[in-house]
Amino acid sequence: MAKRDWLGNFEQLVLLALLRLGPTYGMKVRQEIEDRSKRTVSIGAAYATLERMVDAGYARSWRAEQADAASDRRARRFYEITAVGEEILRGSLRGLAAMDEDLGLLGAKA
Repeated sequence: MAKRDWLGNFEQLVLLALLRLGPTYGMKVRQEIEDRSKRTVSIGAAYATLERMVDAGYARSWRAEQADAASDRRARRFYEITAVGEEILRGSLRGLAAMDEDLGLLGAKA
């Protein structure tokens, strides 16, 4: 994926979840987005976006050292935001805030 200086809404949510959770796996990212945004998220969309963020250098991923032997599961893949990811996220959110200037939509209580 070619790097760009903007993020889509769902990419922002994924990177915000990574920033909030620290190193975590995809299901936790999905759950965090659903819990906080009240938006239904398919696990496929979460993992596809996580992988795009890794490809762009905005996140990194790795497999856990060992699988969960008790449940016969494969080793989990963990994700975390990178410094570049945090920088692009901050820029994207600043752009959104600039567009909201004088409108006050972002500060509105739900």
